[in-house]
Amino acid sequence: MGNLFGTDGIRGKAGEYPMTEEMAVRVGRAVAMTFKGIGKPATIIVGRDTRLSGLMLESALVSGISSVGADAGLAGVIPTPGVAFLAPRLKADAGIVISASHNPYYDNGIKIFDGSGYKLSDETESQIEALVIDTPPANRSQSAPQTGRVSIDNKMTKSYIAFLNSILSSDTSFKRLKIILDCANGATCLIAPELFSKRDAQVEALAIEPDGKNINDGCGSEHPEGLIERVLETKADIGLAFDGDGDRLVAVDEKGAVLSGDQILAICAKDLKKKGKLKNNLVVSTVMSNMGLGAALRNMEIRHETTKVGDRYVMEKMIASGAILGGEDSGHMIFADDHTSGDGILTAFKLIEAMQSANQNLSALRKVMTIYPQVMINVEVQSKPDINTIPALAGAIKSVESELGDRGRVLVRYSGTQPLCRVMVEGPSATETQRYCKQLADIIKVNIGV
Repeated sequence: MGNLFGTDGIRGKAGEYPMTEEMAVRVGRAVAMTFKGIGKPATIIVGRDTRLSGLMLESALVSGISSVGADAGLAGVIPTPGVAFLAPRLKADAGIVISASHNPYYDNGIKIFDGSGYKLSDETESQIEALVIDTPPANRSQSAPQTGRVSIDNKMTKSYIAFLNSILSSDTSFKRLKIILDCANGATCLIAPELFSKRDAQVEALAIEPDGKNINDGCGSEHPEGLIERVLETKADIGLAFDGDGDRLVAVDEKGAVLSGDQILAICAKDLKKKGKLKNNLVVSTVMSNMGLGAALRNMEIRHETTKVGDRYVMEKMIASGAILGGEDSGHMIFADDHTSGDGILTAFKLIEAMQSANQNLSALRKVMTIYPQVMINVEVQSKPDINTIPALAGAIKSVESELGDRGRVLVRYSGTQPLCRVMVEGPSATETQRYCKQLADIIKVNIGV
């Protein structure tokens, strides 16, 4: 795979292919050409989040789609998992979301799902990438007999809301719960407050006034400080923070502690096993998961498999191994019996169900997993050479790994969406872990830092 795709779609900031109008047109054409309909024009569902450039890129993307004879159905502002749900339900050939997820408003990108609602394989991404980058513009629409149609369907969001409601039994109530929501001024602000209020919870929603520029700005899953403060002020039972496009969840317990994705995964695994619903007694996560998750799952006698970073790789492993629960520490959780994609609102429902099933508050449930001291430093880089080709860094990594032994681990990897090298170290103490992580980060700065 080349430089166009990152771990979470086509990136709009890092790399040599910024998300411009021209790039959106090219991507629209390429996706339409890749997912040609059988005996009919291809149909592609298009959704977006609330950032300023969304409408502009939507117009460009749809121009590309329709220019090669494919049809586009516009869902408007909708969480990313909403498009993943709609694609198979509406028998579309693909689904596209215009979003840069948890990134600032001035970034934007494109996420693509196939007609079954799954993220694309590396092979399909490579095929699309070749069409975007290598095919001369004059050849892209030569065979199109007619221009595709563009339609706006306001019922799409209602259909997605109905799906989320169906996750819970009709008599499930959150009546005794006080819930604070942080919708990141993003795609969930239009539907999350309604969904939780319908379950009779006492709901207060933060960051629900998007203006195109305030998405993820000091709010949402990346910035839970305001949510923590409000949970403590109001003595709420739980705080729930989504990212800009609604596929991630970060939770805050009644004492103001932030739960990681790994902790949510452990809590839900315990609940599903207790109910006899954890198929194959297996949980899948990425190599970025805290060592504490593996220890917790072993204590619960639950099998654990890991994969490389990216929720699509988690899903691929889940399908191959028959698992129904997987996720990332960043907050992407996949409940494969319910959905083909990570979904922040769905995960929130599952977490609250676990609280109610155990009849415990969230601070008690999170004790199922002890977090090993972990430090991560992001270093801005000017290039991304193979880590092993930087002698000073490769040697330092081996040295730290040797000193830690089985008491910790080191993971150094590049971001798939930003010009960053991520250094993660877990160790026996916070002080030691911080020292090792800074040591490696400083070497990266000297060699390839900006």
